[in-house]
Amino acid sequence: MIRTLPTSRAYDWSYTAFIVLYFVFLFAPLVVTCVLAFNDSNFPSLPWYGFSLDWFTSPGPERVGIFHDAQNLRAIKTSFTTAVFVSIFSTAVGTLASFLFEQEDFRFKNALYFLMLAPLVIPGVILGISQLLAANSAGTFIDETLGIDVPFLRPSFWLVVLGQFSFITTFVTLVVSARLKKFDRSLEEAALNLGANRFQVIWHITLKFLRPAIVGAGAVAFLMSFENFNTTLFLVGSEPTLPINLYLQVRDGSTPVINAISLLLILGTSLLVLVNLSFSRKKA
Repeated sequence: MIRTLPTSRAYDWSYTAFIVLYFVFLFAPLVVTCVLAFNDSNFPSLPWYGFSLDWFTSPGPERVGIFHDAQNLRAIKTSFTTAVFVSIFSTAVGTLASFLFEQEDFRFKNALYFLMLAPLVIPGVILGISQLLAANSAGTFIDETLGIDVPFLRPSFWLVVLGQFSFITTFVTLVVSARLKKFDRSLEEAALNLGANRFQVIWHITLKFLRPAIVGAGAVAFLMSFENFNTTLFLVGSEPTLPINLYLQVRDGSTPVINAISLLLILGTSLLVLVNLSFSRKKA
């Protein structure tokens, strides 16, 4: 659409209606979920029975708020710990991979780049099943051949970390590589001519230029790990992450405490996004 061309009133009304309906469709479920977190009801749905903070602060026994719900708090801790490890590993390896794929004389560059993108087109369910079967097969082989039990090759915390790391690293690599393509190589050459060694050039110039992309990619990796469900479902052990725990509660019947958790997650995610945007703007 060319903005300078005149438009009819019908077009303006339809355009405005589309924008309004789009955002209503996008945010209405989130708003309803947040409102029901304060519903004085034992069920996480309408109708509205009045305002209550029980699903946040009640210690029980009839109602247990999220701040006193040991099971959900353990799940949140597990998800947070998993996301921290996954974001650290993915950011480090993804940044190194972006340097690798920017090398012009790197052999088999295109083939390996294609393989790196493969996890993006494989459904998360298939990826989780494949990783579970591969880990179990490797663990069984090592146990039968060498008599060594490898705990992280069974459904467990570390298998979840490895499973999420295997595809989240790809996102980090793409984000950092996009930023690296804009880097002016003459800055590195100038620093080398002024007496800096290779490590000093990378640390003080290249990584400083990439810092906004690295921080942003790390934040995305953290959020992707925290909310991942499809892959984690097949790899989780006795310590379920929050998405798995919420799924089990909804399946078996739950209380509005899941709405309270959803509200806290929305607020936490929004805060993390705002901090990331603020950091990126300052660096820009």
